[in-house]
Amino acid sequence: MLDASEDVMGVITERIEDRFQMPLADLCRAVQAAPQANPEATTVVHWFGLLAETQQALDTAEDALVEALGAQPGDVLDDPVMELAHQVNAAVASRDGRAMVVKYLLDPNAPGKRGPGVWRGASQAARRAPALPTSAPTLPSTRTTTARGATR
Repeated sequence: MLDASEDVMGVITERIEDRFQMPLADLCRAVQAAPQANPEATTVVHWFGLLAETQQALDTAEDALVEALGAQPGDVLDDPVMELAHQVNAAVASRDGRAMVVKYLLDPNAPGKRGPGVWRGASQAARRAPALPTSAPTLPSTRTTTARGATR
């Protein structure tokens, strides 16, 4: 049975391998040999490395917490154990944040990633035009009318 950390790393590794159509280890070697060849791959590998470091820190913090909890008598947790629990929480948040970055980098349809392709067929002028009309609105014609029920 996989634990949650192996599952997160496994899913992201699989997505990277699907995206670049090669095993992660081969991709890492290719990026190391020629980082300028594919900037997207270089960025993904960089962030995956940061994610892996954070996952290792999380595993270490969890192990320390489990050990401390095993040695803790009673139901009340002392300050050192609580500090370890806070370290685990911080490591989880950091790991999850970095995982979100990697997922974002792998998603071509993520918000903010739609570039010039969205505007295909639109002229350069249309792309630069203001989104709202900037001329003064025209006023409706002012005919002499009487209010309902009023007499002239």
